[in-house]
Amino acid sequence: MKKSVKLAVAASVLTAPAMAANIPMANSLPLNNMENPLYLPAKNMFYSKLSNGVMLKVADDSKAHKMKNHDGEIEFPIIRIQEEMGYGITDRWAVHGSVQYTHDDDIGRTGLSAGRVGTTYRLLNMYNGFVWDIYGDLHLGGIGEMRGAYNVKGNVLAGQVSGVFDYDNYSNGMWGFHVGTKFGRVWNRLTTSAFVEVLRTFGDDNNTIRVVGDNTPFGVIPLPGGINGINSTATQLAMLGAPSQVSAELKSTTELNAGANVFYQWSDKWSTGAWFRYNHHTDQGVEKITTNVNPQLAVLKTALEQQLSNMKDGFDEYIIGLSVARQMTEHAQVALYGEYTFDTAHEKSQNGTDVKAEVGVRVNFTF
Repeated sequence: MKKSVKLAVAASVLTAPAMAANIPMANSLPLNNMENPLYLPAKNMFYSKLSNGVMLKVADDSKAHKMKNHDGEIEFPIIRIQEEMGYGITDRWAVHGSVQYTHDDDIGRTGLSAGRVGTTYRLLNMYNGFVWDIYGDLHLGGIGEMRGAYNVKGNVLAGQVSGVFDYDNYSNGMWGFHVGTKFGRVWNRLTTSAFVEVLRTFGDDNNTIRVVGDNTPFGVIPLPGGINGINSTATQLAMLGAPSQVSAELKSTTELNAGANVFYQWSDKWSTGAWFRYNHHTDQGVEKITTNVNPQLAVLKTALEQQLSNMKDGFDEYIIGLSVARQMTEHAQVALYGEYTFDTAHEKSQNGTDVKAEVGVRVNFTF
């Protein structure tokens, strides 16, 4: 009997480390910090993170900017406001959402630039400091329609037209979803983490594209009574009864985001973080013009569909950032942050820059 007891004790000692490695650990000081990239609210806890940033951009010399006479132009100040909120259903499961508003007066772009709502589940929260989350978010691009203007040039009657598509706002007008995972490890006061996610959008015609004809004269056009008028794209569009705006069904897209973070908790009050993110924005494309037009404008409709079937407007962003935060009270925190973005843009992208920098302040609360 004594021998059996001794064997049982020995077995429990040998198996204890393996069992403990899979038991969720209590939240440590770094994980309770809302600036920590692995932060997750505790059960029944709300959190709010309000960011207010100012961005400076200098447009690059891409084909799209040259066609708009905007290459090398400075855009400042660009106001960016983001609100993120969440709630802990359990210590390992939370719901959250965020919206971002951007105002760029220099190019007339204002509106929803990001929005999502979803949930995160903590698969692992181990005593050795390893954390692994999975999450899914609804992409809220469809809340607002995409707006833009297609500046038509050329002889519509002869079927010789071209144009420039100019975005008026940030939203692509499409719904979609993000699926992703993030993981990392906490070493006492140091946290390292990484994430990767995929965004899938679904094509629809939640957009308004103004049709603007070029007024540059390229000849004369006969009018009733033997009068010759100015022959321009704008004149021809007016004669043919072209609609002032059309809608287009956009193609579905797949985008990729990934990044890595380093975070350090200096003391109960002070912490700092650094990060790198990669965002791949794929080319947009038009499936078809959904607005009905009269037969005489069929050539223009076909031209728009062909020229915009691949907008060649994709771009890749490489973002580096730094932040420093101070815990003001048990439930309030203030952080200063800065980001600099390098990008590579496709020939017709209106998002290519030579300089893209943002600084701001973020106020975090739990309640």
